[in-house]
Amino acid sequence: MGLLTIGAFAKASRLSPKALRLYDELGLLRPAHVDPVTGYRLYAPDQLDLARLVAWLRRLGMPLARIRHVCALEPSEAVPELRRYWAEVEADTAARRDLASFLVDHLSRKDPAMSADTPSLGIRYAALSDTGLIRESNQDTAYAGSRLLAVADGFGRAGATAGAAAVEALKPLETAGFAAGDLLNVLEEAVAEATSAVADVAASSPAESGTTLTAMLWTGSQLALVHIGDSRAHLLRDGELFQITHDHTVVQSMVDDGRITPEEAVSHPQRALLLRALGHGTHGTPDVRLHNAQPGDRYLLCSDGLSTVVEIGEVRRVLTEVADPDEAVRELVGLAIGFGGPDNVSCVVADVVEGHS
Repeated sequence: MGLLTIGAFAKASRLSPKALRLYDELGLLRPAHVDPVTGYRLYAPDQLDLARLVAWLRRLGMPLARIRHVCALEPSEAVPELRRYWAEVEADTAARRDLASFLVDHLSRKDPAMSADTPSLGIRYAALSDTGLIRESNQDTAYAGSRLLAVADGFGRAGATAGAAAVEALKPLETAGFAAGDLLNVLEEAVAEATSAVADVAASSPAESGTTLTAMLWTGSQLALVHIGDSRAHLLRDGELFQITHDHTVVQSMVDDGRITPEEAVSHPQRALLLRALGHGTHGTPDVRLHNAQPGDRYLLCSDGLSTVVEIGEVRRVLTEVADPDEAVRELVGLAIGFGGPDNVSCVVADVVEGHS
């Protein structure tokens, strides 16, 4: 079979002639021959496989620059790159889904017909952070106040500074006055401040640096949760312990896809590789959610220095049996140390109580 005209090649490859001209200009899919007189582009039949791959990757929404990179790889190298891209897409989709859920809840609360009189709630809280037994320094930051709870787990050479900067950017929320209807805008501004603060730290570091961030803002009878990375938030309600955050890690995406089991994830060599974090790559959009608080609820925020070391059953036992938040955080950190303390470990425990200030 001889060379194909651009029209015939477009039909066979399911790419439009306009797209083929663009891919030629970008160096992504050059024609086999260009007539020197007419300028007509002619394509070889053996270029169809590449053209069809480009078409499928475009249907996935992959940017052209990344398609060019993938197409230049051997198949064995292209497969993990494609998996990485799709994990990023799913992480971004999850973040937008969470934002949509947040907006639905947020707007519902503005509807007087859907509002209910609820008692004002407060919290009793404690925070504790420890270097652990292996690390030379502590890159975690743990904070607890009457309105703000936060855990940040920094990484890289400036990780400690990045984590501290993220939490410091949120601390004005402790004293800021705002109406419940302004919660979304207040959170957006605070998260933007935290993102900017971490970006400044990362930019001044010679090596890649950043931080996870899991934080809660209390607004009377409800709370807003901001989360990015692999620090976690748990809720103990009526004796049951629920993880209310979703890890933004490569391994978690593999679990979500069914490629590995949760048990295999615990010892996976890439378990610490983040898909999203502040100051890390371009995927730095936190999840934002609203939760209704109830008297008797207990919340735990922790870095992965606890969650990857102490079994969840032991965490539940401490949260269930140890009534005082100060004692609870000490025991949880102590358990992590007792199991070898391989990482920095930070915990915040907060109890929801009625009529407490």
